[in-house]
Amino acid sequence: MGGFFGTVSKGDAVFDTFFGTDYHSHLGTRRAGLAAFDNETGLQREIHSIENSLFRTKFEDSLRTMKGHAAIGCISDYYPQPLLVRSATGAFAICYIGIINNEQELIENYLEHAGSHFEAMTGGKVNAVELIASLITEKHDIVEGIKYAQEKIDGTTSILILRDDGTLIAARDRLGRLPIVVGKKEGARCVTFESFAYQKLGYDDDRELGPGEIVEITADECITLSPPLDKMRICAFLWSYYGYPTSTYEGRNVEVMRYENGRIMAKRDKELGNAEDIDYVGGVPDSGTPHAIGYSNESEVPFARAFIKYTPTWARSFMPTNQSDRDVIAKMKQIPVKELIQDKKLLFVDDSIVRGTQLRETVEFLYENGAKAVHMRSACPPLVFPCKYLSFSRSTSDMELITRRTIVELEGEEGLNHLEEYVDQNSERGKKMRQAICDKLHLASLEFQTLEGIEEAIGIDKCKLCTYCWSGKE
Repeated sequence: MGGFFGTVSKGDAVFDTFFGTDYHSHLGTRRAGLAAFDNETGLQREIHSIENSLFRTKFEDSLRTMKGHAAIGCISDYYPQPLLVRSATGAFAICYIGIINNEQELIENYLEHAGSHFEAMTGGKVNAVELIASLITEKHDIVEGIKYAQEKIDGTTSILILRDDGTLIAARDRLGRLPIVVGKKEGARCVTFESFAYQKLGYDDDRELGPGEIVEITADECITLSPPLDKMRICAFLWSYYGYPTSTYEGRNVEVMRYENGRIMAKRDKELGNAEDIDYVGGVPDSGTPHAIGYSNESEVPFARAFIKYTPTWARSFMPTNQSDRDVIAKMKQIPVKELIQDKKLLFVDDSIVRGTQLRETVEFLYENGAKAVHMRSACPPLVFPCKYLSFSRSTSDMELITRRTIVELEGEEGLNHLEEYVDQNSERGKKMRQAICDKLHLASLEFQTLEGIEEAIGIDKCKLCTYCWSGKE
């Protein structure tokens, strides 16, 4: 994944961009970069690895060494960015967030017809940011170039550009799967993925870009260069998991949605008579916690933190690239509160169940510490279809998903012809899959939020939501 932040100011822009970018650190763990423009120095750029250290520690010197009245920053899960580009349309710095599914096809086509080249990364891979820049510069107008690149790309591409005249160009992806918002304060404008990032820096809400909209941003105004498109498919998983609690997308706050989501799950459990004899409700920290609070409030079962994550030195379980290392670190982080576990019947809410590996370790950990029963609720429907638009599920193969593996275990490859039935939690196949996962994870009970429930909790027009990873429908 990843996120970006840009500032144009009548004064210094580096300070706000530094802290605004830092507020996107929850969206990526590999690389980060800053670029700035100053009339005397021109474009400047720094990129660092953040795999083993925080953004702030790697870029704190940038507050002294970089200067300019316009700047952009990016947190990236893979590609080094922003990149500096010089073309017929001028020099600019560029970064993006999203995914390109037809990357190899675009590279081969460009090399064949443009007679040019790309700088190769380790293993011969091409930086996708350079590919996007190359597509943009095929046109002599930057707006037409952005539209051309987004039309050619199969996937999702939101783009932020810092031009050598000190203005910013921001383009939201064509279906609005990711948010882009603009903030304003006296003498400055900013653009960002996460709205809270600019609120902490003294900016007020200006506007949210529509799907496919392209704008030019100066210190005084935000001008539409290409109007928004009609169709929107913003990712529903943003509210369930990836979005930061203090952010708001399309007018709906993430934390508020999660409380409501938990309430809806608890209400459904009460109607069905599920898991009635519970001592405590808790969240699988951190993103499962607000869902659990909503569940606790509705069910009137006390909320308790039966185990705590030790985060001072183990900030995030998915920091290592190797899955087995992630699992070990996840287990090392869990510190039990035995008085809240011993001989207790516990119900936990997790934000989602993807592979099931870490969840199984968590359940075993709770039983090892004396839990009498462990019930689990997933704050979103079963993840049956790996995301092909944003790669939110972090799976590199369909069979990494616990749902897919379970379906094949139940009835072999034939089961994959009945995915729609398995998605339906009220169908016989849906019930069998849920029970099989429950048995596999050694749970007393397991329930998933329904698609209708999560759509209700988000509270915007469901036609504007992308729920592909749960429904398989585009």
